[in-house]
Amino acid sequence: MNPLRIIFMGTPEFAVPSLEILVQNKFNVVAVITAPDKPQGRGQKLVGSPVKECALKYNIPVLQPANLKSPQFLDELKSFDANLQIVVAFRMLPEVVWSMPALGTFNLHASLLPQYRGAAPINWAIINGEKETGVTTFFLKHEIDTGSIIFQEKETIRDSDNVGELYERLMKKGSELVLRTVKAIEKGSYPSMPQPENIEIKHAPKIFKETCEIKWDNTTYYIRNFVRGLSPYPAAWVHLNSKHFKIYKLSIADKKDPSPTPGTIDTDNKNYLYIKTNDGWVSVEELQPEGKKRMSIQEFFRGNKI
Repeated sequence: MNPLRIIFMGTPEFAVPSLEILVQNKFNVVAVITAPDKPQGRGQKLVGSPVKECALKYNIPVLQPANLKSPQFLDELKSFDANLQIVVAFRMLPEVVWSMPALGTFNLHASLLPQYRGAAPINWAIINGEKETGVTTFFLKHEIDTGSIIFQEKETIRDSDNVGELYERLMKKGSELVLRTVKAIEKGSYPSMPQPENIEIKHAPKIFKETCEIKWDNTTYYIRNFVRGLSPYPAAWVHLNSKHFKIYKLSIADKKDPSPTPGTIDTDNKNYLYIKTNDGWVSVEELQPEGKKRMSIQEFFRGNKI
């Protein structure tokens, strides 16, 4: 069997440990494909993606195509003569790209497929109150996140987890699964199991700003999970006294008054801020007023009132 020549495709921080673990285990990553540089900060200076920075550290050639179907990019991709492509947190690939290498293209996805296909699997698993998620490697095919499964690893979702904490654990576990998958492909001995289709599948669509508004007529339990599943980024939000607040943490309040309508506020403007839900009350613990820093509710009340 020919030695592996790998092209790695990814953009955000989530993909970096997967690239690093391959390099550190002496696999031949011949090129990295990542997003074009983006303007950032006040000066709008062009900044490379986390994956680009990692590739440059290891002197790996970097391609940043704006168009994945352009003849120039496809010719350049072919010139690396790769026999395996790995995708971690990148955009959708056209068939002409994912079908190019002899050994195929596999993707790392942060859920136990077929559950939570889509752009935001970590967020939606927490929002929906799941107790378990994981990571999956699978071969790409036409329909997104539907290809044959190679390996999966489970990860418990703790009751205290927010999306940032679970993201960190899945990022590490995912990199180890990528390494395990590459080693199996190198040996020529690996499973390739079609995804079951005769079950009810939960999806993980992209999250937009309007998705993140807290609706107080939901249950207390759902609202708590909703905030956890969006913290610290992009963050759930709400309007209080017609001002915009991001809400990073809340708990279920030990308050029994069932009569007020959802969204009703109860506060002493010193230590607590309770808000009525469909079936109880939540206590806001960390928030961020528009234009200010994130703070505890007690810090907020030192200079502000609701």
